[in-house]
Amino acid sequence: MTDITTTGDILRADATELVAAMEAGDLSSEQITAACLDRIEAVDPQVNAFITVDADRALEQARGIDARRAAGEKLGPLAGVPLAVKDMFCYKGMRTTAASRILEHWISPYTSTVVERCIDAGMVILGKTNLDEFAMGSSTETSAFGPTRNPWATDRIPGGSGGGSAAALAAFEAPLALGTDTGGSIRMPASVTGTVGVKPTYGGTSRYGVIAMASSLDQPGPCGRSVLDTALLHEVIGGHDPMDQTSVPADVPPVVEAARRGDVAGLRIGVVKELSGPGYAAGVLDRFNEAVAALSAAGAEVVEVSCPSFEHALAAYYLIQPSEVSSNLARYDAMRYGLRVDDDGHHSAEQVMTASRGAGFGAEAKRRIIIGTYALSSGYYDAYYGSAQKVRTLISRDLGEAWKTCDVLVSATTPTTAFRIGERADDPLAMYAADLCTIPANMGGIASGSFPAGLSGGLPVGFQVMAPVMRDDRVYQVGAALERELEKGWGGPLLTRIPALDESEKEGAR
Repeated sequence: MTDITTTGDILRADATELVAAMEAGDLSSEQITAACLDRIEAVDPQVNAFITVDADRALEQARGIDARRAAGEKLGPLAGVPLAVKDMFCYKGMRTTAASRILEHWISPYTSTVVERCIDAGMVILGKTNLDEFAMGSSTETSAFGPTRNPWATDRIPGGSGGGSAAALAAFEAPLALGTDTGGSIRMPASVTGTVGVKPTYGGTSRYGVIAMASSLDQPGPCGRSVLDTALLHEVIGGHDPMDQTSVPADVPPVVEAARRGDVAGLRIGVVKELSGPGYAAGVLDRFNEAVAALSAAGAEVVEVSCPSFEHALAAYYLIQPSEVSSNLARYDAMRYGLRVDDDGHHSAEQVMTASRGAGFGAEAKRRIIIGTYALSSGYYDAYYGSAQKVRTLISRDLGEAWKTCDVLVSATTPTTAFRIGERADDPLAMYAADLCTIPANMGGIASGSFPAGLSGGLPVGFQVMAPVMRDDRVYQVGAALERELEKGWGGPLLTRIPALDESEKEGAR
């Protein structure tokens, strides 16, 4: 283990290293938490990764863990480690906004299952991270609280919708984070920030207490700076939850064991033919091919696989997802909770509802609500929503055929590296295309993760691994092997090569 002697060492250490230092008596959770909070105060004005920071409660939690450790209590493998939480998870006593004005002042009266499990495991909740409004976006630019910036280059996006969680990791504000993934919202930010993000099998982690956006697609998942750290967090948050009717009644796959082993000898890896070619940046494909070659050298068997229906996944997704958005966001009507505008006794309920929704929802939320409402309307349901669901069935069939010849499927995580803030703001179709590679995994309900594959033009490139339902361990198995093989050439983790947030960058961010 690397000696952790300075604040900089604390901030850059893996979660496993921090726990080892706490167990050895060299560090306390309070020291680690204080270092993270100081880092947030120092750099978050430039990064904007957090919407809300819960400093007092975080320090109180940390002191409680230190007391339990000093008393000789047996603690979990992540006890005392600080955690950033995407602001889609309810956390009792803290506002939960979904990055929308319509929920700007809503204080959650309960805690989501996933966050509760982290607290029970002794983790320390630093606060809530920024995202695209209601998790609708690919860049974290649609947040009502301003865009998050990529720590690699503060004029670029950190991915979306969970850019806040990924940026917090890359800016060394937190060692671990929670995200949600509907069409790539964990994996896409991981790709463009050089971090690790995994979307578990649908139903493998509980959605109870997570603000619903597209219920048949949403999935909470872990985010980290190393494969093992991410697997440890996955083990904490995974497993059956009777409070979630879509929760799979099964044990968490052996993800930690797979991350520690990282052996791909004899593993059959399928390169998806449809997830490459025109539209993919040359540097992204170069890093992808190098990663495949590294896995082949480690003993994996590599073959090309065709999944023809993947070509229609993007179009089908952007009918299914807005349709579910239209249904789920109907509850924000100013009558039950949330923002209320023009309630002065002179306006009807309909007028108040219209004014409140107009003021509370941003442009992208409105766009998707309108698309979804149209797709579900009488006379168009079968032509649009029904047809999209048929494509979803075809995607599942293609995946089923692929698993007959392969253990995992791989692709680039995103077709390009991080684009500049504002570059695609007026081009929704170009923005949606950022999710081209990640959407099939959500449509098929399978496990998938993104792992660092190197740099192109000084910006991170992600490598996506997809595995069958409830074989999440294979995602970590391949990710760990790739991490080990590529870091030999890099001389350490990719994030050791991230530019510092120096004064010139701070000035540029302003």
